[in-house]
Amino acid sequence: MNTTLKCISPIDGSVYAERTVMGLDAASAAVARARKAQKDWAKRPLEDRIALVRAGVARLNEMKDEVVPELAWMMGRPVRYGGEFGGVNERTNYMAEIAARALSPIEIESSAQFERRIARVPHGVVFVVAPWNYPYMTAINTVAPALIAGNTVVLKHATQTLLVGERMVRAFTEAGVPEDVFINLFLDHQGTEKLISSGSFDFINFTGSVGGGQAIERAAAGTFTGLGLELGGKDPGYVMDDADLDWAVDVLMDGAMYNAGQCCCGIERLYVARPLYDQFVEKATAWVSALKLGNPLDQETTIGPMANVRFANEVRAQTAEALASGARALIDPKLFPTDDGGAYLMPQILVDVTHDMRVMRDESFGPVVGIMPVDSDEEALALMNDCQFGLTASLWTNDVERAARIGAEIDTGTVFMNRADYLDPALCWTGCKATGRGGSLSEIGFHNLTRPKSFHLRKKTA
Repeated sequence: MNTTLKCISPIDGSVYAERTVMGLDAASAAVARARKAQKDWAKRPLEDRIALVRAGVARLNEMKDEVVPELAWMMGRPVRYGGEFGGVNERTNYMAEIAARALSPIEIESSAQFERRIARVPHGVVFVVAPWNYPYMTAINTVAPALIAGNTVVLKHATQTLLVGERMVRAFTEAGVPEDVFINLFLDHQGTEKLISSGSFDFINFTGSVGGGQAIERAAAGTFTGLGLELGGKDPGYVMDDADLDWAVDVLMDGAMYNAGQCCCGIERLYVARPLYDQFVEKATAWVSALKLGNPLDQETTIGPMANVRFANEVRAQTAEALASGARALIDPKLFPTDDGGAYLMPQILVDVTHDMRVMRDESFGPVVGIMPVDSDEEALALMNDCQFGLTASLWTNDVERAARIGAEIDTGTVFMNRADYLDPALCWTGCKATGRGGSLSEIGFHNLTRPKSFHLRKKTA
């Protein structure tokens, strides 16, 4: 039985951090304390809860000099990008700004005879199981609105980013959030599943793999616990014949390669109108060839190692299978001598690809993208929908009506026009098909973190 969680750094394969797995009794007791603390937390004025959450995020920002290199050591993101503070701040601030409106009751009647309204009340204890690829931003998507809405939060982070939950809780506690309102647990899969199956939580938000989401659903079966699941993705981009070519190349290649391709809504497959195809491929190849693969602690590095050798090997396997089936690789390996066959993986563009290849069908979650020419919107739409996932789709055109028409037919959670790989906190972050269910952020995110409670108050009449 594994009693220690170890973060193996992709930088050099060393053990960067380790923590003891919390026993089930101790974890259950911690959750019980969070449940006890929830009632008093929910009774605080909304303005107080908002102020404390903002203060917690502000305190986290003050830890930037520690957080940024920690992320590099734990999951390989280059320090030149400065961590995830921009997204964390944007999402927290927006959810704080809309909280009063989103959580306000629906007033049906206020008369001499009746008061009728539908209130929104917190679930109770919210369990957040967060991933390693954007460990702060994915966690804050639920942590901030859940706390603002009056829930207490239990956070469990991926072992690859072992220290993130500990640091977040420390920041919020130092900022004045009461102990037991926001807690971090070090759990293995078995302990996590036992807590869930025992009905310890009132709502669970999980971001991770399809297999992980299936395990969460199985564990929660019969408990009637609400679930929000953001799982896999294979997000497409479609460059139409009237697109701004240079703009499309720059944004789509960044969307495919940023964070070593380890983005939930990263671009993994591209369809380009045939008149623009050759130019697009030429420009994209030059863009990717200019990246610098290396140690993420080096300010010159633009693409770091993948978080784990296992993840890099899956990308290598998909690429090798595609090449064996007739695909062509356009990026010269000589430009990336730091590819060590381990976690350091060179970026790659593949052409002559088809949907018979896994690299165009299965989630890659790494710095590889396949590009296909298409001859019509109908062909592009069929290919974009030929996928088990549905998180985002990126459309490139100067015609808003065309984008809206095509976007309405794509099986996806978000449609972008002339943008990619971005999460707008004002819009619901959601997916369909094997990408999961539920939604975070926006007013709908608050609705998912609360439940409706109806009041029908009949007044005494003469």
